[in-house]
Amino acid sequence: MTQTNSSELTRTTLAVLFIGILIAACFWIMRPFLSSLLWATMIVIATWPFFLRLQNWLWGKRWLAVLVITILLLLVLIVPICFAVLTILDQSDQIVGWFKSLSTVKIPPPPGWLEKIPVAGHSAVEYWQKLAATSPEELSKYLAPYATKLVTWFVGQAGNFSLLVLHFILSIGIAAVLYANGETAADGVRKFARRLAGQSGDEAAVLSAKAIRGVALGIVVTALVQSSLGGIGLFFAGVPAAVLLTAVMLMLCIAQVGPALVLIPAAIWLFHSGHTLAGSVFAVWAILVSTIDNFLRPVLIRKGADLPLLLIISVLAFVLVRVAPGGPFDRVGPNAISRKMRSCTRDRATCAQSCARGAAAGRDNPERRLRAIAPRSASPRGRTDQTGVASPHARS
Repeated sequence: MTQTNSSELTRTTLAVLFIGILIAACFWIMRPFLSSLLWATMIVIATWPFFLRLQNWLWGKRWLAVLVITILLLLVLIVPICFAVLTILDQSDQIVGWFKSLSTVKIPPPPGWLEKIPVAGHSAVEYWQKLAATSPEELSKYLAPYATKLVTWFVGQAGNFSLLVLHFILSIGIAAVLYANGETAADGVRKFARRLAGQSGDEAAVLSAKAIRGVALGIVVTALVQSSLGGIGLFFAGVPAAVLLTAVMLMLCIAQVGPALVLIPAAIWLFHSGHTLAGSVFAVWAILVSTIDNFLRPVLIRKGADLPLLLIISVLAFVLVRVAPGGPFDRVGPNAISRKMRSCTRDRATCAQSCARGAAAGRDNPERRLRAIAPRSASPRGRTDQTGVASPHARS
């Protein structure tokens, strides 16, 4: 008997060890593709309702819908990046010439409006005058290290652009497979979640998908609103290249940088050009456009996911201040809090139903009705429950 148990223990240990080695090997093989897989999953989850509507428009043909949405993803993700890289390469000679012209540049005196800026105007004028008094040779010597670092960074990023394009192509290919078998993949994930945590696991999986869709909706729609409002302001203020700057704002907003990098220089240019009234109105408009995402994004995320609005605002606030990993809020996620709130709601409903059944069943026996309503204690026999009524199993 002891020898049989020893053999079973050895067989189980080797089986667990072999399974662990297989999991590690699979992870090692899949590691270069994990980021692309995650990106493809988020893209498919965020655009799945649109994909289903597209399939209905295309006579219910799944393969045609997959082909169309794959082409749309290529146009949205790959074409702008390739266009930006080609534009930078075409302008490389002009960039090199601009760096060479730093040795002959002469900074003009500070404008009069700079000193009128509240709080920072006086210090800005002093710094400008210090730079204006510097000779071109000294200025070139001062800026040379920064220019060298910038060129080095640009050369280093040139290869990253190619990797980024390959990463997007791989993500789009995986997304096409997920589009074609979306229901099967979703059923597999939900079955795995139910196997781990029952009905709560299934609810967590569905809530995670809704949260991803809500965040994507909040980011994209907020970026479109901010860039559109910023473009309208640029157009009416008379800023040159308003369409190009609007496109730049859209990319910055999607990247969660914000439109301020475009709107602030535009406001400074208006003041520098002597358009004081237009610059003042545009500055107020720029502040409104730059801060509207703090109110619009939580509302849009709330529409996509069944999460409390206060929770979404709190999570966004913690993200903005960069909560340290391992901190008190690092292990608190929106899914866990939402599941807890739903569990509390179900517990209250169950308690109310139990109270109603107990009251209906024990109308003729007040002591029995009290035992049905009040929670029972987990204490041993012979003790009383929380209401002081003796347990029915108490010893006499």
